[in-house]
Amino acid sequence: MDRFDAMQAFARVVETGSFTQAAATLHMSKTSATQLIQQLEARLRVRLLNRTTRKVNVTADGAAYYERVVRLLADMDDAETSLSSAALAPRGRLRVDVPSPLARMLLIPALPAFYERYPEIQLTMGVSDRIVDIIGENVDCVVRGGEITDQSLVARHIGDLQLGIYATPGYLQRAGMPGHPRELGEGAHSTVGFLWSRTGKALPYAMQRGEERIEAQGRPLLTVDDGNAYLAAGLAGLGMLWLPHYMARPHLASGELVRLFDDWQMTPMPMYLAFPPNRHVSAKLRVFIDWVVGLMAEHAPLQPRPPV
Repeated sequence: MDRFDAMQAFARVVETGSFTQAAATLHMSKTSATQLIQQLEARLRVRLLNRTTRKVNVTADGAAYYERVVRLLADMDDAETSLSSAALAPRGRLRVDVPSPLARMLLIPALPAFYERYPEIQLTMGVSDRIVDIIGENVDCVVRGGEITDQSLVARHIGDLQLGIYATPGYLQRAGMPGHPRELGEGAHSTVGFLWSRTGKALPYAMQRGEERIEAQGRPLLTVDDGNAYLAAGLAGLGMLWLPHYMARPHLASGELVRLFDDWQMTPMPMYLAFPPNRHVSAKLRVFIDWVVGLMAEHAPLQPRPPV
């Protein structure tokens, strides 16, 4: 039995609650993962996991052992990355998950510069607007818009997206130019709705002009749950859009979109990077986080928060 492989398999089963998922994330068969943990239990002479046909639960002894295993695995990773060659050239696989428009318009175009500096990091990038099970899917970190409500994660506020309302010239010619945000849901006007995965519904947007403050939502003819599809629907003239400036900028320059309500302010959308508290921040994860923070500082810098 390779004790390192056995400890890794045990930790992944505890984190995922499944031999099948643990084996998949470690690129081994379920049989191999099961045998490793059986051999580990035989060596320790304690039961680490309670298995039923439906789920796997960690025992009290297993929970205590898991906490020490996680620290030991982190220390082993530290020992490797502390070597001068590893510290200067972080390497290994990194799995991240990011919103689809952010990946398409900011992160992926900037990746050549990242790989020039860190050629030995292999990124697996999930591109979606869904809520990812960071532990269960063995994801090292996620970048998400909006507040992170999961208290089990370590979240870092990395940027604020400035928002505006936009429409195509063709839409405005057909529906007319709205004079006030209240008109978004009136007459011939329509919006494109975005279905937030955290709530399962479209949310209103706070808008303010001087002392006047409203919650604007509009009347969507189409509601989608993907940022790229949301932008495509707006460009097709299906309704007005609430967009971060970085998404709208190239389409403003080309004349495909027109910005509305310039005299109204919208509450910025905070961007967060999150990872599990028991996930060791390795050298490769640390440089990726620093790189994302640098990109956000360039395209969506942090805004001063109003006093509480």
